[in-house]
Amino acid sequence: MFWRMTGLSAASPVDTILDKENFTLEELLDEDEIIQECKALNTRLINFLRDKAQVEQLLRYVVEEVPDDAEKKRSFKFPFIACEIFTCEIDVILRTLVEDEELMDLLFSFVKPDHPHSTLLSGYFSKVVICLMLRKTAPLMNYVQEHPEIVVQLVDLIGITSVMEVLIRLIGADETIYSNYADTMQWLENTDVLGMIADKFSSSDSPEVHANAAEILCAVTRCAPPSLAAKICSPSFVGRLFCHALEGSRPKSVLVHSLSVCISLLDPKRLASASYQAFRSNVSHGALVTASPETVDGMLESLGNLLNLLDTSTAENVLPTTYGCLRPPLGKHRLKIVEFISVLLTVGSETAEQELISQSAIKRSIDLFFEYPYNNFLHHHVENIIVSCLEGKRTELVEHVLNECDIVGKILAADKLSSLSTESNGPTVPSEGKTPSKIGNVGHMTRIANKLIQLGNSNSTIQTHLQGNSEWVEWQTDVLVRRNEVENVYHWACGRPTSLHDRGRDSDDDDFRDRDYDVAALANNLSQAFRYGIYSNDDIEE
Repeated sequence: MFWRMTGLSAASPVDTILDKENFTLEELLDEDEIIQECKALNTRLINFLRDKAQVEQLLRYVVEEVPDDAEKKRSFKFPFIACEIFTCEIDVILRTLVEDEELMDLLFSFVKPDHPHSTLLSGYFSKVVICLMLRKTAPLMNYVQEHPEIVVQLVDLIGITSVMEVLIRLIGADETIYSNYADTMQWLENTDVLGMIADKFSSSDSPEVHANAAEILCAVTRCAPPSLAAKICSPSFVGRLFCHALEGSRPKSVLVHSLSVCISLLDPKRLASASYQAFRSNVSHGALVTASPETVDGMLESLGNLLNLLDTSTAENVLPTTYGCLRPPLGKHRLKIVEFISVLLTVGSETAEQELISQSAIKRSIDLFFEYPYNNFLHHHVENIIVSCLEGKRTELVEHVLNECDIVGKILAADKLSSLSTESNGPTVPSEGKTPSKIGNVGHMTRIANKLIQLGNSNSTIQTHLQGNSEWVEWQTDVLVRRNEVENVYHWACGRPTSLHDRGRDSDDDDFRDRDYDVAALANNLSQAFRYGIYSNDDIEE
Protein backbone atom coordinates (compact mmCIF):
# COMPACT_ATOMS: atom_id res chain seq x y z
CA MET A 1 0.00 0.00 0.00
CA PHE A 2 1.08 3.60 -0.66
CA TRP A 3 1.30 4.53 2.99
CA ARG A 4 3.45 1.49 3.75
CA MET A 5 6.12 2.36 1.16
CA THR A 6 9.60 3.00 2.51
CA GLY A 7 10.22 6.64 3.14
CA LEU A 8 6.57 7.61 2.98
CA SER A 9 5.44 6.34 6.37
CA ALA A 10 6.88 6.50 9.86
CA ALA A 11 7.72 3.26 11.62
CA SER A 12 5.20 2.12 14.21
CA PRO A 13 6.35 2.80 17.80
CA VAL A 14 5.36 -0.80 18.58
CA ASP A 15 7.66 -2.11 15.85
CA THR A 16 10.41 0.10 17.21
CA ILE A 17 10.07 -1.62 20.59
CA LEU A 18 9.95 -5.05 18.97
CA ASP A 19 13.18 -4.27 17.10
CA LYS A 20 15.04 -4.04 20.41
CA GLU A 21 17.03 -7.03 21.58
CA ASN A 22 15.67 -6.79 25.11
CA PHE A 23 12.21 -5.38 25.75
CA THR A 24 9.47 -6.07 28.26
CA LEU A 25 5.72 -6.51 28.12
CA GLU A 26 5.36 -3.35 30.19
CA GLU A 27 7.10 -1.32 27.48
CA LEU A 28 4.56 -2.54 24.95
CA LEU A 29 1.59 -1.91 27.26
CA ASP A 30 2.83 1.61 27.84
CA GLU A 31 2.76 2.33 24.11
CA ASP A 32 -0.45 4.05 23.04
CA GLU A 33 -0.70 2.32 19.66
CA ILE A 34 -0.61 -1.26 20.91
CA ILE A 35 -4.37 -1.78 20.61
CA GLN A 36 -4.41 -0.50 17.02
CA GLU A 37 -1.53 -2.81 16.17
CA CYS A 38 -3.36 -5.78 17.72
CA LYS A 39 -6.47 -5.02 15.69
CA ALA A 40 -4.30 -4.65 12.58
CA LEU A 41 -2.94 -8.15 13.34
CA ASN A 42 0.70 -7.14 13.62
CA THR A 43 2.34 -10.55 13.23
CA ARG A 44 5.45 -9.88 15.31
CA LEU A 45 3.37 -8.40 18.14
CA ILE A 46 0.86 -11.26 18.19
CA ASN A 47 3.61 -13.89 18.12
CA PHE A 48 5.06 -12.24 21.23
CA LEU A 49 1.74 -11.87 23.07
CA ARG A 50 0.56 -15.44 22.35
CA ASP A 51 3.34 -16.89 24.51
CA LYS A 52 2.08 -18.42 27.75
CA ALA A 53 4.29 -16.20 29.92
CA GLN A 54 2.87 -13.05 28.34
CA VAL A 55 -0.74 -14.28 28.54
CA GLU A 56 -0.19 -15.11 32.21
CA GLN A 57 1.16 -11.64 32.91
CA LEU A 58 -1.77 -10.05 31.07
CA LEU A 59 -4.18 -12.11 33.20
CA ARG A 60 -2.43 -10.98 36.38
CA TYR A 61 -3.01 -7.38 35.39
CA VAL A 62 -6.70 -8.19 34.94
CA VAL A 63 -7.39 -10.18 38.12
CA GLU A 64 -4.80 -9.15 40.72
CA GLU A 65 -5.19 -6.10 42.94
CA VAL A 66 -2.18 -3.84 43.40
CA PRO A 67 -0.95 -2.07 46.56
CA ASP A 68 -2.30 1.39 47.25
CA ASP A 69 1.12 2.95 46.65
CA ALA A 70 1.58 1.37 43.21
CA GLU A 71 2.19 3.50 40.14
CA LYS A 72 -0.87 4.74 38.28
CA LYS A 73 0.24 2.83 35.19
CA ARG A 74 0.18 -0.43 37.13
CA SER A 75 -3.12 0.41 38.81
CA PHE A 76 -5.08 1.71 35.84
CA LYS A 77 -3.39 1.70 32.44
CA PHE A 78 -1.91 -1.80 32.35
CA PRO A 79 -5.11 -3.59 33.51
CA PHE A 80 -7.13 -1.63 30.94
CA ILE A 81 -4.73 -2.38 28.05
CA ALA A 82 -4.48 -6.06 29.07
CA CYS A 83 -8.27 -6.38 29.02
CA GLU A 84 -8.46 -4.65 25.62
CA ILE A 85 -5.89 -7.05 24.17
CA PHE A 86 -8.04 -10.03 25.15
CA THR A 87 -11.20 -8.40 23.78
CA CYS A 88 -9.51 -7.81 20.41
CA GLU A 89 -10.54 -11.48 19.96
CA ILE A 90 -7.23 -12.65 18.50
CA ASP A 91 -7.71 -16.37 18.11
CA VAL A 92 -4.19 -17.55 18.95
CA ILE A 93 -4.12 -15.54 22.19
CA LEU A 94 -7.54 -16.81 23.29
CA ARG A 95 -6.52 -20.35 22.36
CA THR A 96 -3.41 -20.10 24.54
CA LEU A 97 -5.68 -19.12 27.42
CA VAL A 98 -8.47 -21.70 27.13
CA GLU A 99 -6.18 -24.62 26.34
CA ASP A 100 -4.06 -24.15 29.47
CA GLU A 101 -5.58 -25.30 32.75
CA GLU A 102 -3.26 -23.15 34.87
CA LEU A 103 -4.17 -19.98 32.97
CA MET A 104 -7.89 -20.70 33.32
CA ASP A 105 -7.38 -21.33 37.04
CA LEU A 106 -5.65 -17.94 37.28
CA LEU A 107 -8.51 -16.21 35.46
CA PHE A 108 -11.23 -17.68 37.67
CA SER A 109 -9.22 -17.21 40.85
CA PHE A 110 -10.81 -13.76 40.75
CA VAL A 111 -14.16 -15.14 41.97
CA LYS A 112 -12.75 -17.00 44.97
CA PRO A 113 -14.14 -15.79 48.34
CA ASP A 114 -10.74 -14.73 49.70
CA HIS A 115 -9.95 -12.62 46.64
CA PRO A 116 -10.62 -8.85 46.65
CA HIS A 117 -13.25 -7.79 44.12
CA SER A 118 -12.87 -4.16 43.12
CA THR A 119 -15.41 -2.66 40.75
CA LEU A 120 -12.68 -1.81 38.22
CA LEU A 121 -11.18 -5.29 37.96
CA SER A 122 -14.63 -6.89 38.09
CA GLY A 123 -15.47 -5.07 34.87
CA TYR A 124 -12.26 -6.26 33.20
CA PHE A 125 -12.80 -9.84 34.38
CA SER A 126 -16.35 -9.73 33.02
CA LYS A 127 -15.23 -8.51 29.58
CA VAL A 128 -12.58 -11.22 29.27
CA VAL A 129 -14.92 -14.06 30.30
CA ILE A 130 -17.73 -12.85 28.02
CA CYS A 131 -15.25 -12.66 25.14
CA LEU A 132 -14.33 -16.29 25.79
CA MET A 133 -18.01 -17.24 25.87
CA LEU A 134 -18.51 -15.73 22.43
CA ARG A 135 -15.34 -17.02 20.77
CA LYS A 136 -14.39 -20.13 22.75
CA THR A 137 -17.75 -21.34 23.98
CA ALA A 138 -17.15 -25.09 24.17
CA PRO A 139 -13.79 -25.10 25.99
CA LEU A 140 -14.95 -22.43 28.44
CA MET A 141 -18.18 -24.29 29.25
CA ASN A 142 -16.27 -27.56 29.60
CA TYR A 143 -13.94 -25.88 32.11
CA VAL A 144 -16.86 -24.48 34.13
CA GLN A 145 -18.56 -27.89 34.05
CA GLU A 146 -15.42 -29.50 35.45
CA HIS A 147 -15.28 -26.84 38.19
CA PRO A 148 -18.90 -26.51 39.42
CA GLU A 149 -17.77 -24.38 42.36
CA ILE A 150 -17.36 -21.50 39.91
CA VAL A 151 -21.14 -21.17 39.54
CA VAL A 152 -21.54 -21.02 43.33
CA GLN A 153 -18.80 -18.39 43.59
CA LEU A 154 -20.38 -16.30 40.83
CA VAL A 155 -23.75 -16.42 42.60
CA ASP A 156 -22.07 -15.30 45.83
CA LEU A 157 -20.79 -12.21 43.95
CA ILE A 158 -24.14 -11.46 42.36
CA GLY A 159 -24.22 -8.01 43.94
CA ILE A 160 -21.46 -6.91 41.54
CA THR A 161 -23.18 -5.97 38.29
CA SER A 162 -20.26 -7.07 36.09
CA VAL A 163 -20.29 -10.53 37.65
CA MET A 164 -24.08 -10.63 37.25
CA GLU A 165 -23.62 -10.11 33.50
CA VAL A 166 -21.22 -13.06 33.39
CA LEU A 167 -23.75 -15.23 35.19
CA ILE A 168 -26.58 -14.22 32.82
CA ARG A 169 -24.54 -15.32 29.83
CA LEU A 170 -23.20 -18.40 31.57
CA ILE A 171 -26.69 -19.81 32.07
CA GLY A 172 -27.74 -18.84 28.55
CA ALA A 173 -30.25 -16.14 29.55
CA ASP A 174 -29.13 -13.56 27.00
CA GLU A 175 -29.99 -13.19 23.33
CA THR A 176 -26.58 -14.25 22.01
CA ILE A 177 -26.57 -17.34 19.81
CA TYR A 178 -23.66 -19.47 21.05
CA SER A 179 -22.01 -22.16 18.96
CA ASN A 180 -22.56 -25.76 20.13
CA TYR A 181 -25.12 -24.37 22.56
CA ALA A 182 -27.11 -27.54 23.17
CA ASP A 183 -24.01 -29.61 23.94
CA THR A 184 -22.39 -27.13 26.28
CA MET A 185 -25.51 -26.32 28.28
CA GLN A 186 -26.59 -29.85 29.18
CA TRP A 187 -24.87 -29.61 32.54
CA LEU A 188 -27.31 -26.92 33.65
CA GLU A 189 -30.08 -29.49 33.93
CA ASN A 190 -28.37 -31.00 36.94
CA THR A 191 -27.65 -27.73 38.76
CA ASP A 192 -29.87 -25.70 41.04
CA VAL A 193 -28.52 -22.36 39.87
CA LEU A 194 -31.99 -20.76 39.90
CA GLY A 195 -32.56 -21.90 43.46
CA MET A 196 -29.20 -20.48 44.54
CA ILE A 197 -30.07 -17.14 42.96
CA ALA A 198 -33.55 -17.08 44.53
CA ASP A 199 -32.07 -17.86 47.95
CA LYS A 200 -30.06 -14.62 47.73
CA PHE A 201 -33.32 -12.86 48.56
CA SER A 202 -33.18 -14.58 51.93
CA SER A 203 -29.45 -14.70 52.71
CA SER A 204 -28.51 -11.10 51.85
CA ASP A 205 -29.82 -7.72 53.00
CA SER A 206 -28.15 -5.79 50.17
CA PRO A 207 -30.58 -4.05 47.76
CA GLU A 208 -27.94 -4.44 45.01
CA VAL A 209 -27.94 -8.21 45.49
CA HIS A 210 -31.75 -8.32 45.35
CA ALA A 211 -31.86 -6.13 42.22
CA ASN A 212 -29.24 -8.19 40.38
CA ALA A 213 -30.82 -11.49 41.39
CA ALA A 214 -34.14 -10.27 40.01
CA GLU A 215 -32.40 -9.07 36.83
CA ILE A 216 -31.01 -12.55 36.18
CA LEU A 217 -34.33 -14.28 36.86
CA CYS A 218 -36.19 -11.80 34.63
CA ALA A 219 -33.63 -12.46 31.90
CA VAL A 220 -34.34 -16.18 32.25
CA THR A 221 -38.07 -15.54 31.77
CA ARG A 222 -37.35 -13.67 28.54
CA CYS A 223 -35.11 -16.24 26.90
CA ALA A 224 -34.46 -19.32 28.96
CA PRO A 225 -32.72 -22.52 27.85
CA PRO A 226 -34.92 -25.63 28.10
CA SER A 227 -33.27 -26.78 31.32
CA LEU A 228 -34.38 -23.64 33.14
CA ALA A 229 -37.72 -22.81 31.50
CA ALA A 230 -39.72 -25.43 33.37
CA LYS A 231 -38.07 -24.61 36.69
CA ILE A 232 -38.64 -20.87 36.80
CA CYS A 233 -42.35 -21.03 35.94
CA SER A 234 -43.11 -23.92 38.29
CA PRO A 235 -45.48 -23.30 41.23
CA SER A 236 -42.79 -24.48 43.64
CA PHE A 237 -40.30 -21.87 42.42
CA VAL A 238 -42.90 -19.10 42.55
CA GLY A 239 -43.80 -20.20 46.06
CA ARG A 240 -40.13 -20.04 46.99
CA LEU A 241 -39.98 -16.42 45.79
CA PHE A 242 -43.07 -15.40 47.76
CA CYS A 243 -41.79 -17.19 50.85
CA HIS A 244 -38.69 -14.98 50.79
CA ALA A 245 -40.67 -11.86 49.87
CA LEU A 246 -43.22 -12.11 52.67
CA GLU A 247 -40.82 -12.80 55.52
CA GLY A 248 -41.57 -10.06 58.04
CA SER A 249 -37.95 -9.37 58.91
CA ARG A 250 -36.72 -9.00 55.33
CA PRO A 251 -36.05 -5.61 53.67
CA LYS A 252 -38.79 -4.27 51.39
CA SER A 253 -36.41 -4.57 48.42
CA VAL A 254 -36.89 -8.36 48.60
CA LEU A 255 -40.63 -7.96 48.03
CA VAL A 256 -40.15 -5.38 45.27
CA HIS A 257 -37.70 -7.46 43.25
CA SER A 258 -39.47 -10.78 43.85
CA LEU A 259 -42.63 -9.25 42.42
CA SER A 260 -40.61 -7.98 39.45
CA VAL A 261 -39.79 -11.59 38.59
CA CYS A 262 -43.45 -12.62 38.87
CA ILE A 263 -44.50 -9.66 36.72
CA SER A 264 -41.95 -10.69 34.10
CA LEU A 265 -43.47 -14.18 34.07
CA LEU A 266 -47.00 -12.83 33.68
CA ASP A 267 -46.52 -9.81 31.43
CA PRO A 268 -47.77 -10.62 27.92
CA LYS A 269 -46.16 -7.50 26.46
CA ARG A 270 -42.74 -9.12 26.43
CA LEU A 271 -44.10 -11.89 24.16
CA ALA A 272 -45.24 -9.33 21.61
CA SER A 273 -42.03 -7.29 21.39
CA ALA A 274 -40.25 -7.31 18.06
CA SER A 275 -36.82 -8.02 19.56
CA TYR A 276 -38.16 -10.99 21.53
CA GLN A 277 -39.89 -12.49 18.49
CA ALA A 278 -36.77 -11.99 16.36
CA PHE A 279 -34.76 -13.81 18.99
CA ARG A 280 -37.26 -16.66 19.20
CA SER A 281 -37.31 -17.09 15.41
CA ASN A 282 -33.51 -17.45 15.25
CA VAL A 283 -32.99 -19.72 18.23
CA SER A 284 -34.26 -23.25 18.37
CA HIS A 285 -32.82 -24.23 21.74
CA GLY A 286 -34.85 -21.87 23.90
CA ALA A 287 -38.17 -22.52 25.54
CA LEU A 288 -41.05 -20.07 25.68
CA VAL A 289 -41.54 -19.23 29.35
CA THR A 290 -45.20 -18.68 30.11
CA ALA A 291 -47.02 -18.80 33.40
CA SER A 292 -49.25 -21.85 33.53
CA PRO A 293 -52.63 -21.80 35.34
CA GLU A 294 -50.92 -23.70 38.16
CA THR A 295 -48.27 -20.97 38.41
CA VAL A 296 -50.94 -18.25 38.57
CA ASP A 297 -52.76 -20.22 41.24
CA GLY A 298 -49.51 -20.42 43.20
CA MET A 299 -49.21 -16.63 43.08
CA LEU A 300 -52.82 -16.21 44.19
CA GLU A 301 -52.10 -18.17 47.38
CA SER A 302 -50.05 -15.21 48.62
CA LEU A 303 -52.45 -12.52 47.39
CA GLY A 304 -54.06 -12.00 50.78
CA ASN A 305 -50.70 -11.36 52.46
CA LEU A 306 -49.79 -8.91 49.71
CA LEU A 307 -53.04 -6.99 50.10
CA ASN A 308 -52.42 -6.65 53.83
CA LEU A 309 -49.36 -4.59 52.95
CA LEU A 310 -51.58 -2.10 51.09
CA ASP A 311 -53.11 -1.09 54.41
CA THR A 312 -51.68 2.30 55.35
CA SER A 313 -53.69 2.86 58.53
CA THR A 314 -51.11 1.43 60.93
CA ALA A 315 -47.95 2.86 59.34
CA GLU A 316 -46.32 5.68 61.30
CA ASN A 317 -43.57 7.03 59.03
CA VAL A 318 -44.05 10.55 57.66
CA LEU A 319 -42.61 12.10 54.49
CA PRO A 320 -42.68 15.95 54.23
CA THR A 321 -43.45 17.28 50.74
CA THR A 322 -43.92 20.64 49.05
CA TYR A 323 -47.71 20.33 49.28
CA GLY A 324 -47.89 18.92 52.81
CA CYS A 325 -46.88 15.50 54.06
CA LEU A 326 -47.56 11.83 53.45
CA ARG A 327 -48.59 9.69 56.44
CA PRO A 328 -47.28 7.24 55.32
CA PRO A 329 -45.68 7.55 51.88
CA LEU A 330 -46.86 4.94 49.40
CA GLY A 331 -43.47 3.28 49.07
CA LYS A 332 -41.98 1.15 46.32
CA HIS A 333 -43.39 -2.07 47.75
CA ARG A 334 -47.02 -0.93 47.64
CA LEU A 335 -46.51 0.50 44.16
CA LYS A 336 -45.07 -2.85 43.00
CA ILE A 337 -48.04 -4.72 44.50
CA VAL A 338 -50.46 -2.53 42.52
CA GLU A 339 -48.40 -3.13 39.38
CA PHE A 340 -48.57 -6.87 40.08
CA ILE A 341 -52.37 -6.66 40.33
CA SER A 342 -52.44 -4.70 37.07
CA VAL A 343 -50.44 -7.35 35.21
CA LEU A 344 -52.38 -10.19 36.83
CA LEU A 345 -55.57 -8.84 35.27
CA THR A 346 -54.06 -9.04 31.78
CA VAL A 347 -53.41 -12.78 31.97
CA GLY A 348 -57.04 -13.66 31.29
CA SER A 349 -57.31 -16.09 34.19
CA GLU A 350 -60.89 -16.33 35.43
CA THR A 351 -59.64 -17.67 38.75
CA ALA A 352 -57.34 -14.67 39.19
CA GLU A 353 -60.11 -12.23 38.33
CA GLN A 354 -62.51 -13.86 40.78
CA GLU A 355 -59.87 -13.84 43.53
CA LEU A 356 -59.07 -10.16 42.93
CA ILE A 357 -62.76 -9.32 43.22
CA SER A 358 -63.41 -11.41 46.32
CA GLN A 359 -60.38 -10.03 48.19
CA SER A 360 -61.19 -6.43 47.15
CA ALA A 361 -57.79 -6.01 45.48
CA ILE A 362 -59.23 -3.88 42.68
CA LYS A 363 -61.24 -1.74 45.11
CA ARG A 364 -58.22 -1.16 47.33
CA SER A 365 -56.09 -0.15 44.33
CA ILE A 366 -58.71 2.39 43.23
CA ASP A 367 -58.90 3.76 46.77
CA LEU A 368 -55.13 4.32 46.72
CA PHE A 369 -55.56 6.23 43.44
CA PHE A 370 -57.58 8.89 45.28
CA GLU A 371 -55.67 8.69 48.58
CA TYR A 372 -52.37 9.54 46.84
CA PRO A 373 -53.38 12.19 44.29
CA TYR A 374 -49.79 13.15 43.41
CA ASN A 375 -48.26 9.74 42.70
CA ASN A 376 -48.48 9.46 38.92
CA PHE A 377 -46.70 6.09 38.89
CA LEU A 378 -49.57 4.73 40.97
CA HIS A 379 -52.18 6.48 38.79
CA HIS A 380 -50.74 4.83 35.68
CA HIS A 381 -51.06 1.31 37.10
CA VAL A 382 -54.53 1.90 38.55
CA GLU A 383 -55.73 3.30 35.23
CA ASN A 384 -54.50 0.08 33.59
CA ILE A 385 -56.41 -1.93 36.20
CA ILE A 386 -59.63 -0.04 35.50
CA VAL A 387 -59.25 -0.27 31.72
CA SER A 388 -58.46 -4.02 31.91
CA CYS A 389 -61.63 -4.57 33.92
CA LEU A 390 -63.82 -2.46 31.63
CA GLU A 391 -62.43 -4.02 28.46
CA GLY A 392 -62.60 -7.56 29.83
CA LYS A 393 -65.06 -10.14 28.58
CA ARG A 394 -66.57 -10.81 31.99
CA THR A 395 -69.55 -8.65 32.98
CA GLU A 396 -68.79 -9.37 36.63
CA LEU A 397 -65.56 -7.35 36.41
CA VAL A 398 -67.32 -4.39 34.78
CA GLU A 399 -70.09 -4.38 37.38
CA HIS A 400 -67.53 -4.65 40.19
CA VAL A 401 -65.69 -1.52 39.01
CA LEU A 402 -68.92 0.42 38.45
CA ASN A 403 -70.83 -0.63 41.56
CA GLU A 404 -68.64 -1.96 44.40
CA CYS A 405 -65.69 0.27 43.49
CA ASP A 406 -67.99 3.17 42.49
CA ILE A 407 -65.44 4.57 40.06
CA VAL A 408 -67.95 7.07 38.61
CA GLY A 409 -68.92 8.48 42.01
CA LYS A 410 -65.31 8.79 43.12
CA ILE A 411 -64.32 10.61 39.94
CA LEU A 412 -67.19 13.05 40.36
CA ALA A 413 -66.41 13.66 44.04
CA ALA A 414 -62.68 14.18 43.46
CA ASP A 415 -63.22 16.46 40.46
CA LYS A 416 -65.75 18.51 42.42
CA LEU A 417 -63.26 19.18 45.21
CA SER A 418 -60.30 19.59 42.78
CA SER A 419 -58.01 20.39 45.75
CA LEU A 420 -56.64 18.53 48.75
CA SER A 421 -59.23 18.32 51.48
CA THR A 422 -58.18 19.73 54.83
CA GLU A 423 -60.73 17.53 56.58
CA SER A 424 -59.61 14.28 55.01
CA ASN A 425 -58.27 11.46 57.17
CA GLY A 426 -56.28 10.03 54.27
CA PRO A 427 -52.50 9.69 54.06
CA THR A 428 -52.02 12.86 51.98
CA VAL A 429 -52.23 15.84 54.35
CA PRO A 430 -52.04 19.47 53.06
CA SER A 431 -49.70 22.02 54.62
CA GLU A 432 -51.12 24.11 57.43
CA GLY A 433 -51.57 27.79 56.74
CA LYS A 434 -51.34 27.36 52.96
CA THR A 435 -53.97 27.16 50.28
CA PRO A 436 -54.45 23.46 49.49
CA SER A 437 -52.85 22.41 46.21
CA LYS A 438 -54.90 21.14 43.32
CA ILE A 439 -54.91 17.37 43.06
CA GLY A 440 -52.53 15.81 40.53
CA ASN A 441 -54.61 12.95 39.18
CA VAL A 442 -57.16 15.00 37.18
CA GLY A 443 -55.51 14.02 33.90
CA HIS A 444 -55.83 10.31 34.65
CA MET A 445 -59.43 10.78 35.82
CA THR A 446 -60.21 12.53 32.53
CA ARG A 447 -58.70 9.65 30.55
CA ILE A 448 -60.69 7.11 32.57
CA ALA A 449 -63.89 9.13 32.05
CA ASN A 450 -63.28 9.29 28.30
CA LYS A 451 -62.62 5.54 28.25
CA LEU A 452 -65.93 4.93 30.06
CA ILE A 453 -67.79 6.94 27.42
CA GLN A 454 -65.94 5.22 24.58
CA LEU A 455 -66.63 1.72 25.91
CA GLY A 456 -70.22 2.68 26.75
CA ASN A 457 -70.94 2.92 23.02
CA SER A 458 -70.43 -0.83 22.69
CA ASN A 459 -71.20 -2.07 26.21
CA SER A 460 -74.78 -1.81 27.40
CA THR A 461 -73.83 -2.34 31.05
CA ILE A 462 -71.57 0.72 31.09
CA GLN A 463 -74.01 2.77 29.00
CA THR A 464 -76.92 2.04 31.32
CA HIS A 465 -74.88 2.85 34.42
CA LEU A 466 -73.70 6.21 33.04
CA GLN A 467 -77.09 7.30 31.73
CA GLY A 468 -78.74 6.38 35.03
CA ASN A 469 -76.49 8.82 36.90
CA SER A 470 -77.86 12.33 36.39
CA GLU A 471 -74.84 13.91 38.08
CA TRP A 472 -72.54 12.17 35.59
CA VAL A 473 -74.63 13.32 32.61
CA GLU A 474 -74.48 16.90 33.83
CA TRP A 475 -70.73 16.71 34.55
CA GLN A 476 -70.04 15.18 31.17
CA THR A 477 -71.91 17.99 29.40
CA ASP A 478 -70.66 20.92 31.47
CA VAL A 479 -67.14 19.85 32.42
CA LEU A 480 -65.75 16.91 30.48
CA VAL A 481 -66.68 18.07 26.98
CA ARG A 482 -65.25 21.52 27.65
CA ARG A 483 -62.10 20.07 29.21
CA ASN A 484 -61.48 17.82 26.21
CA GLU A 485 -61.88 20.82 23.93
CA VAL A 486 -59.37 22.86 25.94
CA GLU A 487 -56.88 20.00 26.09
CA ASN A 488 -57.05 19.25 22.37
CA VAL A 489 -53.57 20.35 21.31
CA TYR A 490 -54.57 20.63 17.67
CA HIS A 491 -56.75 23.63 18.54
CA TRP A 492 -54.00 25.51 20.36
CA ALA A 493 -52.69 28.70 18.74
CA CYS A 494 -49.12 28.53 20.01
CA GLY A 495 -47.26 26.92 17.15
CA ARG A 496 -49.07 23.60 17.24
CA PRO A 497 -49.76 21.85 13.91
CA THR A 498 -52.95 23.57 12.69
CA SER A 499 -52.94 21.41 9.57
CA LEU A 500 -53.94 18.34 11.56
CA HIS A 501 -57.48 19.44 12.56
CA ASP A 502 -59.01 16.60 10.65
CA ARG A 503 -57.32 13.93 12.72
CA GLY A 504 -59.71 12.13 14.99
CA ARG A 505 -57.32 10.50 17.40
CA ASP A 506 -55.87 12.00 20.56
CA SER A 507 -53.42 9.30 21.56
CA ASP A 508 -50.35 10.71 23.29
CA ASP A 509 -48.09 8.19 21.57
CA ASP A 510 -49.44 9.02 18.13
CA ASP A 511 -49.18 12.75 18.84
CA PHE A 512 -45.55 12.33 19.77
CA ARG A 513 -44.65 10.42 16.63
CA ASP A 514 -46.62 12.52 14.14
CA ARG A 515 -46.35 16.02 15.58
CA ASP A 516 -45.19 18.43 12.90
CA TYR A 517 -43.54 21.42 14.51
CA ASP A 518 -43.29 24.80 12.77
CA VAL A 519 -39.57 24.72 12.03
CA ALA A 520 -39.53 28.30 10.69
CA ALA A 521 -41.05 29.62 13.92
CA LEU A 522 -38.59 27.64 16.04
CA ALA A 523 -35.65 28.93 13.99
CA ASN A 524 -36.91 32.52 14.34
CA ASN A 525 -37.23 32.14 18.12
CA LEU A 526 -33.69 30.74 18.29
CA SER A 527 -32.25 33.61 16.27
CA GLN A 528 -34.02 36.09 18.55
CA ALA A 529 -32.48 34.39 21.57
CA PHE A 530 -28.97 34.80 20.16
CA ARG A 531 -29.69 38.39 19.05
CA TYR A 532 -30.55 39.48 22.58
CA GLY A 533 -27.57 37.73 24.14
CA ILE A 534 -29.43 34.96 25.94
CA TYR A 535 -26.57 32.62 25.00
CA SER A 536 -22.90 33.47 25.45
CA ASN A 537 -20.32 33.58 22.70
CA ASP A 538 -18.90 30.29 23.89
CA ASP A 539 -22.29 28.66 23.39
CA ILE A 540 -22.50 30.08 19.86
CA GLU A 541 -19.09 28.72 18.93
CA GLU A 542 -19.95 25.33 20.36
